[in-house]
Amino acid sequence: MARALAKFTYADLREMPEDGRRYEVVGGDLLASPSPKVSHQVVVGAVYALLREAARAGHGRALVAPTDVFFDEHNAVVPDALLVSKAHLAIIAEDAVRGVPDLIVEVLSPSTRARDLGPKLRLYERAGVRVYWVLDPAAQTLASYSRSAAGPEYEEPRVLHGAATVECPLFPGIASPVAALFAD
Repeated sequence: MARALAKFTYADLREMPEDGRRYEVVGGDLLASPSPKVSHQVVVGAVYALLREAARAGHGRALVAPTDVFFDEHNAVVPDALLVSKAHLAIIAEDAVRGVPDLIVEVLSPSTRARDLGPKLRLYERAGVRVYWVLDPAAQTLASYSRSAAGPEYEEPRVLHGAATVECPLFPGIASPVAALFAD
């Protein structure tokens, strides 16, 4: 599907084959990833369980991949997990989250590491995602990017590991040791 100078759109994304790959459009560029490994999905499941706990406590709705997040025609992604706060539930449509989730979670893998820490990080910051968690199974760390009180940029990420407790201001009282997110 080569294109000369044309940008890919969400409509193009919806036409991609169901071939086991995860397709996303960032800045009009089409990105494809292979199906995640089982170890990746174990981490996604653990973080999703934490987000479900927050949702059950009334803080919003938790969703897990594959769920499209539509920012605009040239930016539509499929994060590993996300939370939309109670105040923003109207952005959840049947076909996609159509707006800015409050929390997005990506679990790094060799095939997605560069894009999760590069173009997708910049997209989430620019779009206004309040909190972005990046879990690194190889290092067993969670980097938490939060919007700066002084401006629209993310502050330096807090990198947590081991027995450190991950907490999110979006859902107070819900916490987990970081190591528990990587336990099999």
